[in-house]
Amino acid sequence: MTTIPAWIAELEDEDLAFVKKFILASGSLKEVASVYGVSYPTVRLRLDRLIQKIKLSETAEADPYVSLVKRLAVDDKLDFDTAKILITEYRKTKEVE
Repeated sequence: MTTIPAWIAELEDEDLAFVKKFILASGSLKEVASVYGVSYPTVRLRLDRLIQKIKLSETAEADPYVSLVKRLAVDDKLDFDTAKILITEYRKTKEVE
C-alpha cells in the first residue's frame, strides 16, 4: 500500500484538479489557461500559489501560530510582507519568554 505524501493530502480538491489538468496538459500553462478560459498570467499566478502551498507543507512549523500566518499568506488572505512582519515580531516575543 502506498502512502499519500502529506503535501498532496493537504491540498484542496480544487488544487488537485488543477494539478491533474496541468499534468494532462503536459505542463503547458498555455493549454491550462485555455481549459480554464483564463489568461496565461492568471494560470501562472495560480501555479505559483500552489507551489507556495506545497513548500509550506514541506517546511511545516511546529508552532501553530506561525503555520496559521503562513497558510493565510499562501491563501492570499494576508500579504506576504505582513506575514513576515507578524512572524518576526512573534518570534521576538517568544525569545523574551
